[in-house]
Amino acid sequence: MNRIRAVLFDLDGTLLDSAPDLVATLNWLRASEGLAALPVDEMSCHVSRGAAGLLNAGMPACDIQQFDQWKSQFLDRYAKYSYQESSLYRGATELLSQLAQCAIPWGIVTNKVESLTVPILRAAGINANVSCVICGDTLRKSKPDPAPVRLACDILKIPARNTLFVGDDIRDIQAGRAAGTMTAAVSYGYGSGELRANGWAQSSYQLNELADLTKQIVSESS
Repeated sequence: MNRIRAVLFDLDGTLLDSAPDLVATLNWLRASEGLAALPVDEMSCHVSRGAAGLLNAGMPACDIQQFDQWKSQFLDRYAKYSYQESSLYRGATELLSQLAQCAIPWGIVTNKVESLTVPILRAAGINANVSCVICGDTLRKSKPDPAPVRLACDILKIPARNTLFVGDDIRDIQAGRAAGTMTAAVSYGYGSGELRANGWAQSSYQLNELADLTKQIVSESS
């Protein structure tokens, strides 16, 4: 394996368990329409598809005008309550500390828009140490297109072949591979079911395992 000189992470479902607040926002919207709340566990698999994915899965069929209205309401509400029950996954803080100890810069490549991403990183306490943040509206293209991953590598000034991209969704793996990075899938994220269906069950990790893997590779290449 190539030496890891930088690590890029997806956000939702990889570093951040954001489903509680996203589904709470969906249920707030459902309540406004007289609909019963849906369980977080049932809806979390749709989180990787963003607001549109959650609305398609959790709201009744409707015309485009109604959908756009619901989406606007959803995003306005979520912007105010995006870090109430959300939290970093267990092992995330330790992994990011491990990368700092190894002098390995890390960044985030997410399809979440910047106006939502930055406040969450601040609330989670990891905004000060991140070396780059590429959001869903940074470029005209988003994952699975490789352009955001390539931009992150350019900002970090680290070749893609020496960069590890970690995600929970098949689009993360597709984007990383197309950009030329090493890739790793986490075993617990919102897109883990689709990853298993595509044969990634044997190549997925917990965050503490990624910390050990990174430390080993750094040690072997030093």
